[in-house]
Amino acid sequence: MKRVLSVTAGTVGILLTAGVVIAQDAKAEKGMQVFVAQKCTTCHSIAGKGNPKGPHDGVGSRLSAAELRKWLVDPKEMARKARATRKPPMPLFDHLKPAEVDDLVAYLSTLKSKP
Repeated sequence: MKRVLSVTAGTVGILLTAGVVIAQDAKAEKGMQVFVAQKCTTCHSIAGKGNPKGPHDGVGSRLSAAELRKWLVDPKEMARKARATRKPPMPLFDHLKPAEVDDLVAYLSTLKSKP
């Protein structure tokens, strides 16, 4: 009986992990839509599409989710910390709903550097 329980527990763990991954994929997909809708490619590029002066390729490897979020909700503070001098400065995205910010952070977090 213990053997069946451990297999079942392992299966449940795999299913829960798969569910989390699918949920994250859905958030990232929505985040990509927010990226497009907000016209982020005016200042940033991904995979060569958009403004090459602000490449976001690998941004998910360079910045944590908390840092990505902070760039969206407090860009002045993050620009000060990063000593960023790019003009125009990153705008504040205070018009986005919290779920949209979450989705955008999920999307940007998927943009990892290739090893």
